[in-house]
Amino acid sequence: MSLGPGAPLTGSAAALAAGCSGVEADFNGDGIQDVVIADPEAAVGGVAGAGVVHIVYGGGKGSTLLSQETEGFPGVAEADDRFGFAVSVYDADGDGCSDIAVGIPYEDIDTTLDAGLVQVVYGSGAGLGKGRAVMQYRQGSTSALSGSPETSDWVGYAVAGGRTAAGASYLLIGAPGESVGPLEDAGGIFYVPADAERAVIITQDTTGVPGLAEVDDRFGSSFAASPTHFAVGAPGEAIGTVPFAGGTTVFGHTIVSGFPKPLLGLSQDIEGIQGAEEAGDGFGTALAMVPYRPAGATSTTESLLAVGIPGEDLSTTVDAGAVQVFRITAAGTFTEVTWIDQEMPNAEEQAEAGDFFGQRLAAVNTAPNSTASATTTRLAVGVPGEESSEEHPEKGGVQIFPLVGAPGASDAWIAPGEGIPGDPAPQQLAGMSLGATPSALYVGMPYGPAAGHAVHAFGWNVASGGASTRTFKPGEGGIPTGDVAFGAVAR
Repeated sequence: MSLGPGAPLTGSAAALAAGCSGVEADFNGDGIQDVVIADPEAAVGGVAGAGVVHIVYGGGKGSTLLSQETEGFPGVAEADDRFGFAVSVYDADGDGCSDIAVGIPYEDIDTTLDAGLVQVVYGSGAGLGKGRAVMQYRQGSTSALSGSPETSDWVGYAVAGGRTAAGASYLLIGAPGESVGPLEDAGGIFYVPADAERAVIITQDTTGVPGLAEVDDRFGSSFAASPTHFAVGAPGEAIGTVPFAGGTTVFGHTIVSGFPKPLLGLSQDIEGIQGAEEAGDGFGTALAMVPYRPAGATSTTESLLAVGIPGEDLSTTVDAGAVQVFRITAAGTFTEVTWIDQEMPNAEEQAEAGDFFGQRLAAVNTAPNSTASATTTRLAVGVPGEESSEEHPEKGGVQIFPLVGAPGASDAWIAPGEGIPGDPAPQQLAGMSLGATPSALYVGMPYGPAAGHAVHAFGWNVASGGASTRTFKPGEGGIPTGDVAFGAVAR
């Protein structure tokens, strides 16, 4: 049975002895799931765009606010740093309390503009940030990441943390603006194992990584991961002479010669993958991955990878968008499982120009140690360009599909006024903020009228237009009033 947000769960005896529960997204060790909501455009002490992250504690225990002015945090709040532009929740140090990695991609390093960095804030039995000192990941000769900070590297543009099948923690840090030699915005990533004092950069010129580093590839713009694999999006990848067609690279977590093992590259010019590479497709703009156990298997060593292609044209419908789903084996082979768009049989809604279906993705497997099914493996697709009428352009919405079986057989549509609380309005861009936990799909509404700024939790098997299970809103439940883009990120 699925448990709703804030439900009490039982962790391991060892974690409990250390004052931590072992429960996912539990920062204070009380055995109740907590929620992370970022407003990376918020002002801090009058500094516009510095950014904040709200931690809403489960069990009605209020909230706390993190920023670079929080005691014990390195640095200071600066204009347009965008603290919280990306966040990931995971147990970095294995103590059973969840920790949070916060991306600050527009942080200036000394005089280097928008170099970016990541801060990891540790949970403890005494609360978030009350135990170990904040760990900072930035580039520099004596810093935790290799290389030198450069203007517009955007370190921390994307982050993803988790645990491998062997139980080791890892952190992925994207730097899509990283230059590779003279190639600007070729992009790179850092893979930080649990015991690493320093992480080296991986680019498309790293030995064994498919493809070549090119100008504007933006490798590291997006991540998705499971215990056996992780994927890196390069939405600016040129395929031949076709610019911004996009590509995605899949790795295993096994470390070989100091690097995670590259397994394969995916793009629409590869045999066995539907579609054709087209300018502006942006294959890999968004990614989502879940563990996958096929029928007959006795262990879970495979993954399902969803790749968003928001710029995909469907016949003459420009930028309608699509999603392709791939099965990744332990050996590193792939099979395309399905193609998903709004023109499928039995699917809710219809494709329209400028829908950008697939701009954001979130996915879950609620029973990873069982044979995967349509009810346990679910995919949420953001459609921020969707409009219900000329009165509400770019109202947006979210479409939810099974990852196993026919996508249109049990899909659901939610949008402002159609399950998402609040009145529909222009430029709400619903679907631009999606977060996944086993118990809830979080839909952030940071845009449109300020009165509608909130995060809404839904069950993964919600029906079309179905009600949310919980709402988080400034001024309610201990969350302070005042925001700019509350809910731009939610986990």
